[in-house]
Amino acid sequence: MLRFTRHGFREMLIGTIVLLIVAAGLGIAFWPLALIVLPILVWLFAFFRDPERPIPVEQHSMVSPADGKVSDITTLENDELVGGPCVRIGIFLSVFNVHVNRSPCDGRVIHVIYKKGRFINAMSHNRASEENESNTIVLAEPNGDRPIAVVKQIVGLIARRIVFAGREGDVLTRGQRIGMIKFGSRTELYIPMWLKPQVKVEIGQTVRGAADIIAVLENPIHTSVSGVDPNEYEPLVGRETPA
Repeated sequence: MLRFTRHGFREMLIGTIVLLIVAAGLGIAFWPLALIVLPILVWLFAFFRDPERPIPVEQHSMVSPADGKVSDITTLENDELVGGPCVRIGIFLSVFNVHVNRSPCDGRVIHVIYKKGRFINAMSHNRASEENESNTIVLAEPNGDRPIAVVKQIVGLIARRIVFAGREGDVLTRGQRIGMIKFGSRTELYIPMWLKPQVKVEIGQTVRGAADIIAVLENPIHTSVSGVDPNEYEPLVGRETPA
């Protein structure tokens, strides 16, 4: 069954009304022109699709937090949120990708950091990461305080709104829906080196959020979380950045 994220209900409703009005106006002039809006309407609904994904059962693995193409894999000598060296994996989301973000692993949200910024093309990896508007989620072990992953939602040239449905203190499960970025963007995953991550993706590779393993950890994450909640982790009223 085709599924849509509830975070897109407003855009789908407004977009449909606007496109129907445009189609009516074009149809009055010359009815075949009304068909021009059809592919735009199809794209609008496709953008907010939210397919179910099989969550890998492999232990000690992290899944992709987003759909898209791996744009860069960078080793950082020190990241203050992770508290030491880490590997950063950047994923570019085009306007044709699913834009729902997922938790890469079991973890407890210890920090949520929203930063205003610019709207540089997300393909400019380092500049977009440092200068663009973003929302950063820091995850720790469910039963501890040591950071195990950082997911950074970054707007792009077209994107203007970030949605994160969780709050500090929430415990997430691997593959769980956590929000989305609307209309083209970049998502980054930071994994601390103390977990000894073995990156399983390559630059240019297409990945699917929650379904594809992005790294395997030699040092396991300690968790009491038994499985993935099958229900969507998206309250009707979530936090969004302004349009």
